[in-house]
Amino acid sequence: MLPLLNLPAAAMAEDSPDRQQAFTAAAKEYQVPESVLLGVSYLESRWDSHAGQPSNDAGFGPMHLTDAAAYTGSNHHAEGEEDSRGDESRPPRAVPRNPEVTPEQIPASLKTMEKAAELTGESHERLRSDVAANIRGGAALLADYQKSIGAPLSSDPAEWYGAVARYSGAQEAEAAKAFADEVYATIKSGAERVTDDGQRVNLPAVPSVEALEKWLEKLKLRVTRRDGVECPASISCEWIPAAYQELPPDDYGHYDLSNRPINQKIDYIIIHDMEGYWGPSVGLNQDPTWPGSWHYSLRSKDGHIAQQIKTKDVGWQAGNWYINAKSIGLEHEGFLAEGSTWYTEAMYRTSAKLVRYLALRNGVPLDRAHILGHDNVPGTIPGTVRGMHEDPGPFWDWAHYFELMGAPLHQFGGPRSGSIMIKPDFATNKPYFYGCDRKNPSADCPPLPASTVWLRTEPRADAPLIKDIGKHPTGGSLYSVYDHSARATTGQRFAVAERQGDWTAIWYLGQKSWFHNPASAPTAIPSMGLTITPKAGKATIPVYGRAYPEQAAYPATIPYQPVTPLQYTLSAGEKYTLAGPAAAEYYRATTFDGSDHTVVRGTTKYYEIQFGHRVMFVNADDVTISWS
Repeated sequence: MLPLLNLPAAAMAEDSPDRQQAFTAAAKEYQVPESVLLGVSYLESRWDSHAGQPSNDAGFGPMHLTDAAAYTGSNHHAEGEEDSRGDESRPPRAVPRNPEVTPEQIPASLKTMEKAAELTGESHERLRSDVAANIRGGAALLADYQKSIGAPLSSDPAEWYGAVARYSGAQEAEAAKAFADEVYATIKSGAERVTDDGQRVNLPAVPSVEALEKWLEKLKLRVTRRDGVECPASISCEWIPAAYQELPPDDYGHYDLSNRPINQKIDYIIIHDMEGYWGPSVGLNQDPTWPGSWHYSLRSKDGHIAQQIKTKDVGWQAGNWYINAKSIGLEHEGFLAEGSTWYTEAMYRTSAKLVRYLALRNGVPLDRAHILGHDNVPGTIPGTVRGMHEDPGPFWDWAHYFELMGAPLHQFGGPRSGSIMIKPDFATNKPYFYGCDRKNPSADCPPLPASTVWLRTEPRADAPLIKDIGKHPTGGSLYSVYDHSARATTGQRFAVAERQGDWTAIWYLGQKSWFHNPASAPTAIPSMGLTITPKAGKATIPVYGRAYPEQAAYPATIPYQPVTPLQYTLSAGEKYTLAGPAAAEYYRATTFDGSDHTVVRGTTKYYEIQFGHRVMFVNADDVTISWS
């Protein structure tokens, strides 16, 4: 049976006034233009309360008031069994202990709740848990910032540019400006939505607003150097290089030189969360002994980006060398679950702009078969499947992310289409999870918006979850927030196996898997497209975690990398959605100088398919393609 939910004690108070009224009242009290207050809040939280839970950098409520007491005190970036490089040609390096996050490492910009409490007389608890108090705190901060730079408490939104920039918390002038520009773009265009707790909030468009950028100079922020970063000009981005050096006696760290896309096409962009905070995680990427690396780091509070590896080079980031060699990795500040449950709008926006920019430059399709979460990357061989990472997790809003990219997840086909795309309403879809609190790992998570649906063995709510023999060889799937074994996620496309009333079955990991999909509140939309099934006469066919070349393609100087099937079965009669062809390639890179790095190319044809929560590969000679 599905466990009962326990509502969190810290949920935003139900007796708070209407959200819109709270903004109006706070704006009037502190003489802040209501459009400015609404615009700042939208960039931080999209006006959501998040059930009183902190963000990835310990920010609370619609105004994202940051409270240092909510920091976990540690950085869990390397937890798990995964070898980030994912290549047996080099043995995995031992993972050193993660550095502790000390109070000195937490910048003052992430302690705004203390100042808000001083300005309003509200307690930290009320600023965390009461919507109206939280909004008052944000308004008080804006007014204080305005006065501190000598700007007037004007009714003209244009005069508040400096205060808005300071609210970002950024120490870099470019980052503060990018945040303020997004706020003013929102004010100019307007916005309206229903929040995660059912409150309708409206920011009427002010198309005539023109920000007075002169106030930014008063903040005297650091000027960063872009140094040839590969970022769109409209976002804040700086070059903080990852370490690359030889390590005695015969090692090097901690990425590989390449010349992409000249020698190899980039096919994927991988979305991670850091399982840690910005400062320490950026520092790990500067440590050559650290056994992982990535191309970009994104800060939660304001969306600022550090590029750390050139996109031509290969990061050790996804745990699968085939994917690593053909992908770009983005690490987002935050945790899958611990101490945080949501990502800021500022970070979503800069990340989406960066992904769109990189995708267009490299010809990467803007779909969920190529914009992958780390949790969608397959294990390389049966022995690595169980230890693969689970980030960014179920609380990443994939539908909103793709809207920000300009590639919204649309319906294609009619109600009886042979394929569907998972797409629950993020705000109202609040499935049960446990395990959000590491100090009490068996405790229920608060009911929070999520992008996933549970998959069951039968079309009923109390049916067992389907099993993942790779993740749990001897046991069943778990409701843990860290276990994706029986979950399908927004944007993923699957072939329909059956329909019964309010339930839909899809083919998933070789099983007919049911999820609740009522017509009154659908959790999936039609998505016709190409599917594969085993060729006639084949009872089963293998699936693979990488599309490596056949043995004959390897020169004598490069050891053959076996094409090892994973432990799953794809049987006759089953169908899986086809993402497209996958090149049979192996990038041989085991030396520091890169002069002997080689791409081995084969003639075997592979297809990428959505086989479970993770993508996998099949040999084209084993399957038949059809339209469903």
